[in-house]
Amino acid sequence: MSAFTVRTADQLPGLLRALRKQSGLTQAQIAQRLGVTQQTYSALERNAESMGASRLLSVLHILGADMVIVPTEPDATPRAAERDSPAW
Repeated sequence: MSAFTVRTADQLPGLLRALRKQSGLTQAQIAQRLGVTQQTYSALERNAESMGASRLLSVLHILGADMVIVPTEPDATPRAAERDSPAW
């Protein structure tokens, strides 16, 4: 499976649709595994940008995908809020 870079929430619906088609699963099959109706899953997929993190991670797991967070290159001069925030 190829890696996908997602930079905006608006990219999530298309990504989930592509992952679903690549996995060979139907909306109904994913919905059943999530414990929701096909109509509910369809709405989640279309509006993925407003899906909660827990639900998104569940959907990605069903689709056989992982979320990987990769830091981007830092700016030369960090903003005050970034300097004062904890280093995770």
